[in-house]
Amino acid sequence: MDLARATPAERRTPLPGDDLVDADVVMDRGFDVPAPPDVVWPWLVQLGKRRAGWYLPVSVERFVPPSRRALRRLEPRWLAHDVGDVIPDWGGADATFTLAGIEHPRHLLYTSRRGRTDLTWCLHLAPVGTGGTRVHLRLRLGPVRHRRLAEAAGGLFDALSIIGLAAGLRERVAG
Repeated sequence: MDLARATPAERRTPLPGDDLVDADVVMDRGFDVPAPPDVVWPWLVQLGKRRAGWYLPVSVERFVPPSRRALRRLEPRWLAHDVGDVIPDWGGADATFTLAGIEHPRHLLYTSRRGRTDLTWCLHLAPVGTGGTRVHLRLRLGPVRHRRLAEAAGGLFDALSIIGLAAGLRERVAG
C-alpha cells in the first residue's frame, strides 16, 4: 500500500506558500503517478467541491452516492483556473480555498482561513523517471490551538485523504 509519504528531502524543500503562514503544523505527503506532469496537471487543476470533486478509487467510490462521486473525465470548464478563484471546500459550509499561485505544470497554491487558523495547501509536481510524476502536497496550519490533536487526528485524516486521492488519480490518468 502506498502511504503517500513525503521523502525527507521533500519535507526539507521550500515550496510556494511556505512564507505565507507561520505554521504550527505542517503535513507533507507525496506519491508517484505513472504519467508525465502535463498529463497529471489538468486532473489536479479541476479538483474541488462543486468542480470535479475529490478523486477516490472505484473500489471506494462505489459506496459514495452517485451524485457525490468525482468526475472520471477532464471537464473543460474546470481547466481554466486563475489566481483569485475561490473554490468551496468540504471543511464546512463556509470553507473555501482561494487560488494564490499557479505555475503550469509545476504547482497550485491555495490559501484559506478556518476560524482563527490560516492555511496554505501547495500541490507540487515534478517529473520522475521516464515519464512519471511525483506529486508533493504540503498543508501548513497556523496558529493551531491544539497542536497534538491536529497532528494526530488531522494528520490521519489528511493521510487517508491523500492515499485515496493518489489511488483515484492513478486510475483516472490510466484511463
